[in-house]
Formats: sequence, structure tokens, C-alpha cells
Amino acid sequence: MDVKGYTQDGTVDLRCRPALASKTGKWKACAFLVGYEAFERMAFYGIASNLVNYLTTQLHEDTVSSVRNVNNWSGSVWITPILGAYIADAYLGRFWTFTVSSLIYVMGMIFLTMAVSLKSLRPTCENGVCNKASTSQIAFFYGALYIIAIGAGGTKPNISTFGADQFDDFNPHEKELKVSFFNWWMFSSFLGALFATLGLVYIQENLGWGLGYGIPTVGLLLSLFIFYLGTPIYRHKVRKTRSPAKDLIQVPITAFKNRKLQLPDDPSALHELELRYYVSSGKRQIHHTTALRFLDKAAIKESSTNSCRPPCTVTQVEGMKLILGMILIWLVTLIPSTIWAQINTLYVKQGTTLDRTLGPDFHIPAASLGSFVTLSMLISVPMYDRYFVPFMRRKTGNPRGITLLQRLGIGFGIQVIAIAIAYAVEVRRMHVIRSHHIAGPKDIVPMSIFWLLPQYILLGIADVFNAIGLLEFFYDQSPEDMQSLGTTFFTSGIGIGNFLNSFLVTMADKITGKFGQKSWIANNLNDSHLDYYYGFLLVISTLNLGVFLWASSRYIYKREIKEVEGCEQIEAIAMEISPLGLQV
Repeated sequence: MDVKGYTQDGTVDLRCRPALASKTGKWKACAFLVGYEAFERMAFYGIASNLVNYLTTQLHEDTVSSVRNVNNWSGSVWITPILGAYIADAYLGRFWTFTVSSLIYVMGMIFLTMAVSLKSLRPTCENGVCNKASTSQIAFFYGALYIIAIGAGGTKPNISTFGADQFDDFNPHEKELKVSFFNWWMFSSFLGALFATLGLVYIQENLGWGLGYGIPTVGLLLSLFIFYLGTPIYRHKVRKTRSPAKDLIQVPITAFKNRKLQLPDDPSALHELELRYYVSSGKRQIHHTTALRFLDKAAIKESSTNSCRPPCTVTQVEGMKLILGMILIWLVTLIPSTIWAQINTLYVKQGTTLDRTLGPDFHIPAASLGSFVTLSMLISVPMYDRYFVPFMRRKTGNPRGITLLQRLGIGFGIQVIAIAIAYAVEVRRMHVIRSHHIAGPKDIVPMSIFWLLPQYILLGIADVFNAIGLLEFFYDQSPEDMQSLGTTFFTSGIGIGNFLNSFLVTMADKITGKFGQKSWIANNLNDSHLDYYYGFLLVISTLNLGVFLWASSRYIYKREIKEVEGCEQIEAIAMEISPLGLQV
């Protein structure tokens, strides 16, 4: 957009008028968005962090079933964004997809609050003997949970990308502001999670589950009201491609049809539109790379396929290469997501067996230890943004301090240390159990719950590197018009990690409990071998770190071409220009 006073990236307001740079976007617009994120995370973690306890104490499910059901629901919450992002990128846009989905989310929260509050929807207890939940009660409870999962599918991938859209990549000042956006976006998310794990968990176990779920429901409604107050100053990306996913699918199909054609020695002989087309249309041209050269055949000008359709452009081909590279990185995030899934499942059940007294009359809810994950995040994010990044920027010359893949590698390494400590602590717990001849499922092991603190704190520090880094990586590296869908690489990785943990827990219980042997994960964790399961996770996470180092060395960052005062300029949007991902 060349008109002075308007944004240069072609963003518009809700009425599709060009957005005024001075009156829209930037942090003043994001201020309305971060409030929603904080309340939404409060609602999600208010459910997820203590759900395993609700299922075992209120619905009377066994340990393996409750862990499996928590993982399956959490996995669904993180998987459904694939559909929500596709709808946003291909049809409704981020704002309207978020609007519809947020109403579904709130409806699910209302139903869930009813499920834990109304007597007719809960199992009854008489003289200390509790009946199992009826089929209709179970159906209503899980129905509410999965309505929330559907709503999250449209809100999660679009609210963060909508926030990033408030910064103009073509404005140097706004682009500098955007470097810190995802750090502070996740900071607001951590605040919501902190209140959930410290306050809501205590309220649920001591004042009632209905109040514990009702508070975040009201908070979510309030945050939506605040979100819509900012509507006049929001910027909206214009969808420039009718079906971006379809365009990408066309690349491998065309390349296969042209498989017998010879690639030209000079990449400039491949089909590409003039730079002025990209400038006038507001689209972005991607620089050609030498990776996956077979796909370049889709851009051969002289095609023998006798098709009336023109060949793909180099930018389309490079978009497909980006997706394939992101898939490779995505695959090595699944094991770290599996490690993260322990926080709301086995770590909580492990904590319930330990001494949780703090003073004569106060018992720490086991799920509240998750607050230390959040506290370590809240402390680490400002330190990372204000001290670590400027220090490394002076050392490396990289505006981010370190590359995105270096950031992920550090986070994954810290996770390996965290699961090693979790294994060592569980070995210690098993030793105390044997020393005191403890066998009952409800017997308390004379060992403080604070032994679990190091693993929680380290996972929080690791998340500052890998969770924020992944969100930023997949947003920046996605092809244009697919940034909502690209962000779902982040969410779906967490979802698959939860499903993977559900599968591993189920299989570990079935295989190790055969022929009357002691199961690694049984209802009675005082007579199990959870240390073996943690040892297994330590081995696969260490191997996965090695695979990540290899995959990152193969990754080539996205570089876009833009026109600066009549000259072409190649710009590394991710600010990483080295083909070796772990190097600066």
C-alpha cells in the first residue's frame, strides 16, 4: 500500500477500508486481545490441571482410564485448531472464525459448570458409599468437555495470529515491536494458568467444583466483552488466495506430471511472476532455494502435460517446501509434547501419594504444584526478553539473539534434564515406600511433595524456549495466507503428544501388567513401577533430541523478496539466513 498514512502490508479495518497506521494495530490493539488469552487459559487450565482428580474422586474412574480420558480431551483441544485455522484461512477470516468459536467455547463452559453443580448431573453418595456415574451423567459431562474442544478449535489458532497481524512487517518500527509479541502474548497466557493452578484448583477441592468452574466462565464472558471493545482499532489481513491449501497441493501434482522433464541449470528460467505483481497485489515473493529440487519441476515453463493451466510459480513451490520442512520439525516436537502431558496427569497422581501438609490445617492440592511451572515461566519470560535477547543480540548480530531452532534446541535439552530429575525423584519415592513397608493405595508416603518442584520448575523454563519458540517459528515460516493453518503445527503437536501419552500409558499398563506382574502404572501408585515409565520417557526424549539436531541442520529458513526504492531486496522474515538451523 503506497498511500501515505496507511499500513504497508495491505491490512484493512472491519469494513474492509485501508487501515490507518497511526490509529490501528500495534500494542494498543493487542491490549484488548491479551485479556481474552489470560481468561481463556485460566478456563482451560482450571479444567485440565485438576481434571484427573475430578474423574477419579467424583466420577470414580480408575487411574489409567482417567489419565487416558484427560489426554484424549486435551489432545482434542489442541487438534481441533486444524479445522478452525482452515476455515479462517479459506473462508471466514480470523476475526469471524474466532467470534463464532468463542461463543461455542462459552456455551461448553456453561454446560460444564452445570454438570459439576446440579445434583441430578452428578453421582450421589450415601453414608460414604458413592454410586458410579450414570450413562446420561457421563454423556453430559463429556459432551460439555468436547463442546469446549470444538470452541477452542476456532479460537486458539486465530487469536494469536490475529494479534500478530496487528504489526506491519513492512514497517521497521512495528516489525521490531513484533519480535517481542509472542513472548508477552505467552506471558498473559501464563498469568491465566497461574491463577488456575493456584486459585481455582484450591477452590475446586475446598469450596466446590461448581464455583471452581463458574469463576472462569464468568471471566471468559467478561474478556469477550473487552475484546469486542477494541473492534474499531483492529487490523484485518486480506485473504489474497481463494484456497491456499489447494494451491500447495497443486505443486507436487504438477511436479509429478513433469517428472520426465529436465530442470534448467539456472533457477531464473523457472516460472515466476514479476516482482511488481507482488508489490501491487500486496503478496510476498519467496526466494528460490536448492532444497527438494524435484518440486522445482512444477515451475518448468515448457511443460509437456498439454494442460491449459499455467505452471506453478517459484513462490508456490517454495511454499510447499516450507510446509514439508515444517512437518519435519513438527515430528520431532511430539515427544517433548508427550513429556509436557505428564504435568496434568501422572505428576498430579504422583503428588497425591506424597506428604502435602503445610502447617497444621492446610493441605496443598497436588494439582497446585503446576503453578510453579507457570511461576517459572512468568519469571523467565521478562528475563529472556529484557536480558538474554539483548545480550545474545550483541554477540550474534541476530535481532532475536539466537535463531528460532536454537531456541527450540535449548528448550528440548532442558526438558530432558527435567524428565531425568523426575525419574530420580520417583526412584527415591519407591525407596521410601520399601523402607516404610507402604502398600495401600491411600497411604501417604513420608516424603514432601516439594521433592517434585525441580521437575515442574525446569519444565516451565523449558517452555519459555520451546513453546513460545514453536508458536513463533510456525507463524513466521508459514506461507502467506496460511499463517493460521501454520500455527496449528504448534497446537496439533501438543494434541498428538497428549494422544501419544494416552497410548503409551495404556500400552504400558496392559503389557507390564500381564500374567499377574506388577504394572508400571496401576490404580495403586504405591505398588507400581512409575520409575520405569519415567525411565522409558527419558530414553526416548534423549533420542528425540538427537533427531531434532539432525532435522534442524537440514532446515532452510524462509526468505522473502521485497522492493525497496525500485531495487529488489531479499529479506529473511524469520531473521535467520543460515541454511544450518542451529547456527547464527
